[in-house]
Amino acid sequence: MQEATEEVLQQDRLLLYIYTPFCGTCSLAKSMLNKIESVHGEDIFYDMNASLNPDFMQENKVESVPCLLIKENNEVKEKVYAFRSIPNIYRYLMEYKPELFAKND
Repeated sequence: MQEATEEVLQQDRLLLYIYTPFCGTCSLAKSMLNKIESVHGEDIFYDMNASLNPDFMQENKVESVPCLLIKENNEVKEKVYAFRSIPNIYRYLMEYKPELFAKND
């Protein structure tokens, strides 16, 4: 997982994991995302420490952490607060990052 920079945040398509360092639920969510990246062998998500980015949090109306903010066509499409399980996260990936599942022939 790569840290989100100002440049990354300007991208029109983004899967952004927002957390705080001492949040136990955030650690669990991050481990799920890391497992997904490990299976695919690539960075899929960017991460951001909510504590260091209060303006971003307010501008995007992020209500709590952990949060998976999904941006497509330069618009926030979803904010996922309940990670639940890896299969639940895959549901979002199938919709917003279908190229992960394309067959390479």
